[in-house]
Order: sequence, then structure tokens, then C-alpha cells
Amino acid sequence: MNHVGSVGMRRTARLTLVSLVLIGAGFGMTACQSDKDIDITKLGMETDPPEVLYNQGLANLKAGNMAEAGRKFDSIDKQNPFTEWGRKALVMSTFTKYRLGRNEDAISTGNRYMSQYPQSQDSAYVQYLIGLAYSKQIADVTQDQKAATRTIDAMTKVVKDYPNSEYVEDAQAKIRFARDQLAGKEMQIGRYYLERKEYLAAVRRFRNVVEQYPNTNQVEEALARLTEAYYAMGIVEEAQTAAAVLGRNYPDSQWYADSYKLLHSGGVEPRENRGSWISRAAGKLVGA
Repeated sequence: MNHVGSVGMRRTARLTLVSLVLIGAGFGMTACQSDKDIDITKLGMETDPPEVLYNQGLANLKAGNMAEAGRKFDSIDKQNPFTEWGRKALVMSTFTKYRLGRNEDAISTGNRYMSQYPQSQDSAYVQYLIGLAYSKQIADVTQDQKAATRTIDAMTKVVKDYPNSEYVEDAQAKIRFARDQLAGKEMQIGRYYLERKEYLAAVRRFRNVVEQYPNTNQVEEALARLTEAYYAMGIVEEAQTAAAVLGRNYPDSQWYADSYKLLHSGGVEPRENRGSWISRAAGKLVGA
């Protein structure tokens, strides 16, 4: 490379460096000069005081703008944690997430509230919202029932920890529904085994319903299926007991009519053995 070319390259490099410095300085000056014109709310930030944001959130709720309301409450929560406004915003953030169908987020926010404010004036309501969010996730009995179990746990806390709250009655209703779902799952599995003539496995599932979920609407069928399974295995005395308990508690049930017909076809009738587990469990049945 000749001397002229080398000098030219060095000059170009210096100019490039100078240009970069000037551009950087210019950018910094421009940014400083225009900062006052930047709408930082577009960057996800809020500048209003928490009480203003809270009222804006309530106004958005009233107008049906649930997502915008949630954004206001979340801003308070982020910028004013462990304050009274932050506490109130956390309640409303749990509510808006639940209403938006963001159940896992509602549960997470609600649990955070309960860990920070377990004895506050809104703790019963937030615990109730957690239970509602779980209940919204309960699936058909053909699917996993973890949400039903978690609904029971969450709503049981409402009933036990806040017995005088206005949410107890509905919490108890949600518990009954969730327990019925769990019983329904047991019945589904039990019927599967019964159809495959795996009678012992079927009996275990139907027994779970009678003993663990006696106050559900699955019990009638469970007793009838126990009659069927025991009779198929040749354990006639238990079949008679299951039918007798079914008839005593649900005399007008079609399930009882079917069970009676099954036994009668074999020349026997319902008859209760007081020493049977079925008889012992009968005292807890919904129809007892």
C-alpha cells in the first residue's frame, strides 16, 4: 500500500470516529431536549398518584373496560407495594384478573395478597376469589380433577377461617359441586372396570364414592353398581346389603328398581347385613 493510501485510510478512520462521537452527542442532546414530550404512559408507566390511579381503575370497571382497569391497579401494586393503596389495588387486581378469565394470574395475585394481609378486612373476599378462580378451571369428569380438589381446599378456608363472611354460603355450594365432580370421576373409572369385568377394581372405586363422598348425587348409582359387581362375583350377601341400603335411602330411585330386579332374577331380595361396611357407611348418606 502506498503512503498516500495509508494517510487516506487514517484520515477516514479519524473522521468516522469523530462522526460517531458527534452523532452520539447529538442524540444525547436531542433526547434530553425532547424528554418532556415523551408520553411515558405509552411505555407502560403511570405518573398519577395512587389514589388517582385507583379511582381511574374503578371508573374503567364501571365502564366495562376490564383490561384497562387491571392495568391501573397493577401500576399501583408495582409502584406502591406494602402501602394501603397498594393493598387495595392488589384486591382489585385479583378481581379483574378473575373477571378476565386469567384464572392462574388471579390465583397467583390472590395468594400473594393472602401471604401479605391474611387478617385484613378484604382477606375473606380474596380467599373467595381464589376459590372461584379454581372452580372456573374444573373440567369434565373425563379429565383431570385437580382443580376440583383445589377448589375444595380454597373454599374450605373461606368457611373455616371466615365463618361469618357473606361468602360462606356460596363457598359451601362450590365445595359440594367440586366433591360431586370428584365422585363423578370415581364413578367413571369404576364403570370402566365394571365393563371390563374387573370387579374388585370396580368395587374399590364405588366404595370410595359411598365412603368419601356420601353427600353427593353419585351415591345412588354407586350403591346400584356395588350390587351389580358383588352379585357378579357371587358375593350375594354384600349385593343384598348394597341394594337394601339403596332402597332404604332412595326408595323411589330407578337405580333401586334396577337393583331389586337384578337380585329378584336370582331368587333373592335386598337384605341388610349390619356387619357390612356398606351398612356402617349408610349413616352418612345424603338420604339417611
